Amino acid sequence: MLRIALLLICVAALPATAQEYPSKPIRIVVGYAAGGGNDLIVRVMAPRLAEGLGQPVIVENKPGAQAIIATESVAKAAPDGYTVLMGPTGPMSMNPATYSKLPYDSIRDFAPISTIGQFPLLVVVGGQSPVHSVKELIEFAKKNPGQANYGSSAAAFQIATELFKQKTATGFVHIPYKSSGESVNAVVAGQVTMTICDPPPASGPLRGGTARALAITANERHHWWPDVPTLKESGVDVEVWLWTAFFAPAKTPPAIVARLQKETARVVRLPDVAEGLAKLGVDPVGGSSDELAQRLARDMAKWTAVAKAANIRND
Repeated sequence: MLRIALLLICVAALPATAQEYPSKPIRIVVGYAAGGGNDLIVRVMAPRLAEGLGQPVIVENKPGAQAIIATESVAKAAPDGYTVLMGPTGPMSMNPATYSKLPYDSIRDFAPISTIGQFPLLVVVGGQSPVHSVKELIEFAKKNPGQANYGSSAAAFQIATELFKQKTATGFVHIPYKSSGESVNAVVAGQVTMTICDPPPASGPLRGGTARALAITANERHHWWPDVPTLKESGVDVEVWLWTAFFAPAKTPPAIVARLQKETARVVRLPDVAEGLAKLGVDPVGGSSDELAQRLARDMAKWTAVAKAANIRND
């Protein structure tokens, strides 16, 4: 009887965690400042996630060090489903390609939840810039090597731009910023020549005419930006797609990961959320945890090869 009683207690205790989850607010950690692409994306989703989960969803910005600070903090957080990482391509698959040592392991230290969305990058200059095409941008850089520079806030944008430099034999100087929103603002203000960034923070300035998109890094013209030519159309053989996703700390109970995955997949397909993501130039995905795990492994191998070929090290 004692064995049966203990077994019943254990069985009752195990599903209780999943059944009761969540019972308090959930914190989503973003490794970039407010106004950056990932910050804008998660703020489109947060209210709907809160409705579905029945608890407040709090967005916490922890910018700095190529999102390493935020990513490490989630890797070391309690695996209880109450701390979630907004994990984009940069810290998850590009940082491992450009840093020899990191305080986290993208595969070992995290439980993949779901890909939120994917997007190509935009090559952006200021609205008052004399440059109106990729060809003119290349010519400007070659004629003005001391003035040509670019702003970027993460390894993802730096690698994309360094690839552009390699393919075009240009010498744009890297100017670091804390968020892609700041990079775009720097372009608008004329402080840097250009930025290759994610669409969300550039959308407003592009619509307002204070910034100009010269090209997109997709393999073909994107349905959100039909008038923007691809880099390949412009004679530069560069294609880059980025994604952003939710990750939980490793050892988070599978039932909790499944709950978060289900909610993420549901929310990104809601009409108002899909519309909000579309305005930011993001295509919703909402795939399975396994699909995200496979994508992460595939991209880590790809970007490691790219960084090695371009001799990019951020140590």
